[in-house]
Amino acid sequence: MASNFFYGLAIKSDEKDFLVEDEDLVVSASAMNVFLEGGWREWVNTQPFEHWELESFDGLNLKGYYLEAEEVTNQTVVFAHGYLGRGRDMALYGQYYYEDLGYNVLLSDLRGHGESEGDYIGFGWHDRLDLIDWVNRVVEHQGADTEIVLHGLSMGAAAVLMASGEELPGQVKAIVADSGYTGVYDLFEYQMDRMYNLPSFPVLPTTSLVTKVRADYSLKEASALDQVKQAEVPILYFHGKKDAFVPTSMTEELYEATNSEAEIKLFEDAGHGEAFAIYEKAYVERLNDFLNRFVPK
Repeated sequence: MASNFFYGLAIKSDEKDFLVEDEDLVVSASAMNVFLEGGWREWVNTQPFEHWELESFDGLNLKGYYLEAEEVTNQTVVFAHGYLGRGRDMALYGQYYYEDLGYNVLLSDLRGHGESEGDYIGFGWHDRLDLIDWVNRVVEHQGADTEIVLHGLSMGAAAVLMASGEELPGQVKAIVADSGYTGVYDLFEYQMDRMYNLPSFPVLPTTSLVTKVRADYSLKEASALDQVKQAEVPILYFHGKKDAFVPTSMTEELYEATNSEAEIKLFEDAGHGEAFAIYEKAYVERLNDFLNRFVPK
């Protein structure tokens, strides 16, 4: 049955060989140099992260890694990584928040990734509730006056955007979404056409039913677009104009639909998730302007 095949292909938590030769994920040489050899890799391996755990709403044991700032601060960034990644991948951004902005940093392995439990990938939907639990853990640790930024990449961007439509703790002051998608159904529909030249019907509706049974969410309900229409926290969107894996138009649609204050920055020659690696100066300038507005020192 095709729906079982596509569930196993994309949603079941295991190796995803089909992405290895995906031309939409070919990384530019300049970005690859940063991803593979950047100083952030040594940085994350040498920092005294505290190992945190929490139990999700549905009984999974999730793992997080918390780093206290060198100077006492009430400002913390909570990261959400991309598909098939793990929390430590976000140290690429975490090092900047820690060293240049003086933030406390929380990296977490999303369900079905890294050391966290889970036999399926949530594509942001159940992860949105896990992120809120991590936020509450930070508040418990730091105190009620803490100020929190959610920063997500790709699937992690979808997760923080999906969280934006929930009743967030008041300590969440801003959201940064880099290379996010409008919704899981939209993303799969785009990828089915691009990778397999297949129509979405009838495979996606039946895959959605399988996902509802096995992972307790449907592909259409997992919508970042619907959630940002309810958002009250300011959101900064980043996206590369050469992103073929998650089309730039999705972030533009999200930006236009956002209920709260929103900003958008597109990067001319950046592919999927490459903007920070290729345009670090422009990226952090826009990030700093946004944070200075909504999470001032």
